[in-house]
Amino acid sequence: MKKLVILAVILGLAVAGCGSGGSSESPQETSAAATGGAAPTETKSGGAVPSEAESLATGDIPDNQEFLTFTDGPAGYSIKYPAGWARTGNGNDVTFREKGNLIHIAVRSGPAKSAPGEKQSFTRTSAPDPVTGKRVPLLVDVYEYEKGGKVAVLELETPEGVDNVDAYRMISESFRWR
Repeated sequence: MKKLVILAVILGLAVAGCGSGGSSESPQETSAAATGGAAPTETKSGGAVPSEAESLATGDIPDNQEFLTFTDGPAGYSIKYPAGWARTGNGNDVTFREKGNLIHIAVRSGPAKSAPGEKQSFTRTSAPDPVTGKRVPLLVDVYEYEKGGKVAVLELETPEGVDNVDAYRMISESFRWR
């Protein structure tokens, strides 16, 4: 019995010794806890390939994203937005946000400044991050929709380098006056 206990202790120390020596995680790799449970995929060269969770962290809207329809009765429109995005505002000024991405709809009286539904694009710099103070370049697509003396201005904002073209096209095409 005593020999079995000693053998168990020796085996336990041997196994523990194999896992010691500090973290071997490189700065490019992300732990499963930080990626929502998904570990990064390794390439043969040892570099990390972004997993879906890491892609989400950068602001990409995944291809399998579920969309919901938001209907604003008082302002008179509906539009699709990604499920899970935080909504602020109401009436004539509504914003949806997630990971540096933004959908902003503002309704006002008057004529459109551009052809209805025509996309205008520009870049601007984000507000400083509250933790790091870092500012990032943002790509902004603006659409105007006019009906009955009202104009809805739709802004779709995403960090530069993030590919949300397909999702943002679907969102802009989903706008409907009620």
